Amino acid sequence: MFKRIIIEELEKWLTQINRKPLVLRGARQVGKTTLVRQLASQFEQFIYLNLELQEDRQPFEQFSDIETLVQALFYIKNCSLEKKKQTLLFIDEIQEVPLALNTLRYFYEKVPDLAVIAAGSMLESLFSKDISFPVGRVEYKVVRPASFPEFLEAMGETAALNQLQQVPLAGFAHSKLLQLFHTYALIGGMPEIVQTYSQKKDLLALSPIYDSLIASYLDDVEKYASGEVQVLHIRHAIRSSFLEAGKRIKFEGFGNSPYRSRDMSEALRILEKALLLQLLFPCTSTTLPLLPDLRKSPRLQILDTGLLNYSGSIQKDILRTPDLHSVYQGTIIEHLVGQEILSTQHSALDRLNFWVREKKTSNAEVDYIFPFEGKLIPIEVKSGKEGTLRSLHQYMEEVPHSYAVRFYSGELIISQATTPQGKQYQLLNLPYFLATQLKKYLKWFTLEAK
Repeated sequence: MFKRIIIEELEKWLTQINRKPLVLRGARQVGKTTLVRQLASQFEQFIYLNLELQEDRQPFEQFSDIETLVQALFYIKNCSLEKKKQTLLFIDEIQEVPLALNTLRYFYEKVPDLAVIAAGSMLESLFSKDISFPVGRVEYKVVRPASFPEFLEAMGETAALNQLQQVPLAGFAHSKLLQLFHTYALIGGMPEIVQTYSQKKDLLALSPIYDSLIASYLDDVEKYASGEVQVLHIRHAIRSSFLEAGKRIKFEGFGNSPYRSRDMSEALRILEKALLLQLLFPCTSTTLPLLPDLRKSPRLQILDTGLLNYSGSIQKDILRTPDLHSVYQGTIIEHLVGQEILSTQHSALDRLNFWVREKKTSNAEVDYIFPFEGKLIPIEVKSGKEGTLRSLHQYMEEVPHSYAVRFYSGELIISQATTPQGKQYQLLNLPYFLATQLKKYLKWFTLEAK
């Protein structure tokens, strides 16, 4: 299995002086268990518990005393308690035993020298109101689909990966990286998909895996729904989300359904808690703090662009195009750039943001806005000349700075743009494949543009 970038985040967690138990969040099949097994190679002992199994959840149901519980776990898994400091304890599917979540508090308070990681889904919703959430006693990290750098690592493209991470990018590296990014854009970042493609280089071999992934999400619905009617709502929301991704949506009749706004809103928010999607409500301000307007229509961002491509049967279109912006009215590449930006963020609070100006006379929408050094940097995903960036010009006329970013298929270049009102600003034009390097390039850009 290829090494995920988030491993570095987990290694930092391990070295913290006042280390708390770590809760890994993430949709099913994004590789949480595989990540922890990779991390476990740094320990002498690894205790793996899957609380879907009766024999693994039994100790949590039998023992409330933390010291007795720890002794029982080491005994049952045939591990030496004397090597506690060299042991990693992983509690998978922790949502199956609500009391186990509260136990994390006592691991932190009473057994701080034992490294503990837990993983589960729908943690905010599945626990009883009688179970106290261990606020302040645990740390959270989110695992997302594999990014383009991780795809390159899986493919064995070490030279391309090294060039991708150089700032600024060398001109000779552009063509090959863009070609590789087309492949990544086609298949997406679900770890099993990436791993299988790296071994077989066969797109047809991926279809059963896509089907299995989507089926697993549909099968999970009973865990999220409060009744049979809501099961229908959530299943419809899953199927429709893959087709509506990247677009602004209305809850009423979502996915050409007869369902009410309230029904679809609840279904989509449940899927958001399961980290299968994000509802991105637009911002209307050009300065911090970011305050999304919940009264406006949200844009739908799903877990993985590869699932969007497969569900929409547009993989062949991606294979044929010289510019990803020409596919699906630009929705695919806009969605993927967002996914790439999000892949570098591992906090449960991290979100994508975009900007709108909606007036009777004219509307404007900027694909993304990104906080950087006290500024909200606008990001457009567009082909064509700077003069066609009408919404970006409107945004730049309102902000107190002169920096903007455009992702496109062309080469790295800084250009000067001018709004209709005459304001000049610096435009950083980045190839699509540099989305994960955005922070590095913003630092470089603001120095170069002075």
